[in-house]
Amino acid sequence: MTLAHRPLLTQARAPLTTQVRVMDEQGEWREQALACERPLTLYLNKREIVTLMTLGEDPEALVLGYLRNQNLVERLEDVIAVQVDWDVAAAVVVTSRTPDDMDETLSKRTVTTGCGQGTVFGNQMARLEQMTLSPWQIKQSQIYHLLDVLNQHNETYKHAGAVHGCGICSTEGEVLAFCEDIGRHNAVDTLAGHLWLDGIDASDKLFYTTGRLTSEMVIKTAQMGMSVLLSRSGATEMGLEIAQQLGILMLARAKGRHFLVFSGQDRLILDAKPQAQARSEKKGKRDD
Repeated sequence: MTLAHRPLLTQARAPLTTQVRVMDEQGEWREQALACERPLTLYLNKREIVTLMTLGEDPEALVLGYLRNQNLVERLEDVIAVQVDWDVAAAVVVTSRTPDDMDETLSKRTVTTGCGQGTVFGNQMARLEQMTLSPWQIKQSQIYHLLDVLNQHNETYKHAGAVHGCGICSTEGEVLAFCEDIGRHNAVDTLAGHLWLDGIDASDKLFYTTGRLTSEMVIKTAQMGMSVLLSRSGATEMGLEIAQQLGILMLARAKGRHFLVFSGQDRLILDAKPQAQARSEKKGKRDD
């Protein structure tokens, strides 16, 4: 469902890669794609909030998702405009009102593990107690299908490396949105911005990331309403504790036909065990 209100947005997508000359191990010179990295200072009603180091794929969605995930802006209808200007490396967000507790929220600042750039404002942990997520189940075969489909993404990573990717997926194997950025926290904020702008209910969707499932990533995914997390990388202790608290199905180290289920094991239907399939194929050959 698309929301009736949509703020005025610039379209300031920046080049994602640049070409440089490098020398390889044979002493040969060649062209190589390099991921771009640029600062973007976010201002909310003329107040400086944070400087994000970003690829610049979708800066308008990034700053909106960031503000929402930090609970600095709660209603999209309050957002009048988002203007991004790379010449001055700034994103200006204008709203019709400023939260009463903004000073208190900004005073509670936690630097997270987000590739050296993650920041959480306010008491996010206290808000977790109010979250209720949908405990839907998913099949092992659906996970495998999604992993195969997701391998077709990560275009910037394939060309230049040095970026993380995050995606929002349906159980039918469709990647509804995918974003790459220098930090996984930026990628998830960008997806949050897209969901907000388009009025999408993500309660029956799965979140995928190439990065670690830290406390910050788990919290942000829960704020988007998703209760199934899938990562190519690992998880942290606090990330797991929060996932358990919220009843999240957390799958990590997912590559090929391998994954580890850290929480929510009862929500995964094991219908495609690789070992069982191998034994069945072996038996079939003997029967022939």
